[in-house]
Amino acid sequence: MNETDLLVDLGARIKSIRLSSNMTQNQLAINCNFEKSSMSKIEAGQVNVSYLTLNRISIGLGVPIRELFPNGQSTDGKFLDGKFAAGNGKPIDGK
Repeated sequence: MNETDLLVDLGARIKSIRLSSNMTQNQLAINCNFEKSSMSKIEAGQVNVSYLTLNRISIGLGVPIRELFPNGQSTDGKFLDGKFAAGNGKPIDGK
């Protein structure tokens, strides 16, 4: 799967969660303090979003960030439970 496919899949997952919550794209954008056009680009997979942006989206949707990924895993298979520092796979407490 290439990077474009990953972004499209992520956007589709965000849209699916939003629709299952009966939320409009504009409502989610307001919840996240984004412009509607930005939310549209994210859902279309046209933007490589940051972790902080994903965090805002998860809060706006009212779901844990891991829900934005299939099976609660990142594309490299590591679980996204907020216990690991970004990029190094080591627990935040250093243990």
